[in-house]
Amino acid sequence: MQIKPILSALRRHKAGTILIALQIALTLAIVCNALFIVHERVEHVSRVTGMDESNVVAIQNRYVGTPESYIPLVKTDVQALRSMPGVEDAYVTNAFPLRQGGWSTGIQLKPDGQKEGVSSALYFGDEHTLKTLGVKLIAGRNFTSNEIVSINRDDRPAPPQVIVTKILADKLFPDGDALGKTIYYSKGRPSTIIGIVAKLTVPWTDWEYPDNVTIMPLTFNSSYQIFLVRAKAGQQDAVYKSVADTLYGVNRMRVLPENFGVRTFEMVRARAYEKDRGMAILMSIVCGVLLAITAAGIVGLSSFWVGQRRKQIGVRRALGARRSDILGYFMTENFLIALAGVVVGVILAVGLSQWMFTHFEMRRLSFTYVIVGVVVLLGLGQAAVFAPALKASKVSPVEATRSV
Repeated sequence: MQIKPILSALRRHKAGTILIALQIALTLAIVCNALFIVHERVEHVSRVTGMDESNVVAIQNRYVGTPESYIPLVKTDVQALRSMPGVEDAYVTNAFPLRQGGWSTGIQLKPDGQKEGVSSALYFGDEHTLKTLGVKLIAGRNFTSNEIVSINRDDRPAPPQVIVTKILADKLFPDGDALGKTIYYSKGRPSTIIGIVAKLTVPWTDWEYPDNVTIMPLTFNSSYQIFLVRAKAGQQDAVYKSVADTLYGVNRMRVLPENFGVRTFEMVRARAYEKDRGMAILMSIVCGVLLAITAAGIVGLSSFWVGQRRKQIGVRRALGARRSDILGYFMTENFLIALAGVVVGVILAVGLSQWMFTHFEMRRLSFTYVIVGVVVLLGLGQAAVFAPALKASKVSPVEATRSV
């Protein structure tokens, strides 16, 4: 089919042609970046914690009153939780993955603490921590009961023994010989790496170093405590429903917040990534609406042009044009408009991505999304114009020329 007559016809309909091309360009630019954001959010939400998340119940507890030491209360509560029917193990901590709050500090390789250290999140625990979390110990050993000590709010956490994640160990000692090495969480106070776990993530979902975690044999002497409980297979619901009664039965002088006092880890994950899921859903809806509006615009404009050109179509049919020729004409005409739109759209998509990278520190748009967007928009344009083009191809020469 000759392109020149089609271009001539488009020049006579400049306003409509430019509007549809710009609509396609804007849709491509927004949809490419929106889908890229959706993909990033989905990847973020799907991040593994390194835990065996099934059958884990988290309890956030605050004691009421001002005892001289909270440690006896904590030990009594932990023992009560471990003795519950359906409970496999339990321990007390200051934080856990996806909690959205916790402690962090820098790690030094020298006792003077002069150089900038490697940042790490700090999880307090005991010899039951690894089993409760379901974390795999790949080197070294676990804590022993006599290594667990208490820490006050104003103390610097720097116990003699620590367990670290594999990624953190490799950052500290790139040669892979971290086990048994001495590091410093506090100036002049050495800690020895006695164990390395395969993976465990930090409490925060947006921290710069998501896999830098240290487990310390400490119990926090505070009114605020977090208990983690691992239920036996198939017993999570029963443990979740009865854990509050168990704790209140031990000591009623406590508060378990209504919304997040007792949660399954599924609830913890859902709350941690609530904003990410909302963003992904919103961006998906925006993409769907924009694509629908663009398709509707193409259908409307094509139908309008078919109505305007009935006489010309009839003349072409009378001169021997086949239905397939008329169909091909409108399909090609729309393809040229869409092609011009996606060319402009690619430039806008890349520019928008660069702007977001500069102002919001987002990753640059992968060109794969641009290519997919181009294919989708061109395909959408052809699908949208097919019905009006098919209607045009069915115009009878007699019907179209009857009023001439």
